[in-house]
Amino acid sequence: MSGDDFAIRRRQMVERQILPRGITDERVLAVMADLPRHLFVEEALQGKAYSDNALPIGARQTISQPYIVAVMSQLLKVGPADRVLEIGTGSGYQTALLAGLAGSVYTVERLRPLSMKARQILRQLGIDNVHFRVGDGTAGWPEEAPFTRIVVTAGAPAVPAPLLAQLETGGRLVIPVGDEKQQVLQVVIRGPSGFRTERYDECVFVKLIGQEGWHDEPVS
Repeated sequence: MSGDDFAIRRRQMVERQILPRGITDERVLAVMADLPRHLFVEEALQGKAYSDNALPIGARQTISQPYIVAVMSQLLKVGPADRVLEIGTGSGYQTALLAGLAGSVYTVERLRPLSMKARQILRQLGIDNVHFRVGDGTAGWPEEAPFTRIVVTAGAPAVPAPLLAQLETGGRLVIPVGDEKQQVLQVVIRGPSGFRTERYDECVFVKLIGQEGWHDEPVS
């Protein structure tokens, strides 16, 4: 499949899957229309990269369906000056999207092979405002806190306390919260006197593993 073919599919993805379902943030739409999602999946799956599905990326992890990526990005309300913390680098697709919206992105992944592959793809795309770390994402990145925006790309039993502590006043945190089979997208907004939570779509994510997640597993 040629670059032109992928560009057509990318435009169709935005026009048929994203716009009709209530995504109106023009910056999110523009980045998704330009970002080559097929580079973030295995070559054998590139023909399905712009379908409305999650796809496997190895290590029992997935790249989320485009609509879910768009919803989370719109709920996050990222501005050009924002410092974003992403928990769960995964394929790097959401990371690259955030990099196109924010001033800087700090992304944490517990699986080293995924982190290294995402770094390589972003480097290939010339994206240079992303900082990578391999570790327990539920602990956040305290040395770089506070963050104006935080997004978690795995399902959590509850919002990890370290992430709340690292969210700047006025900041927003987007996270799927629920049980191991189904979650609800939540937006946590930190105000001067505390936190306010808004609830949105039901969704299904892989489990958030870590000290503040489902259970603690060694980082690999």
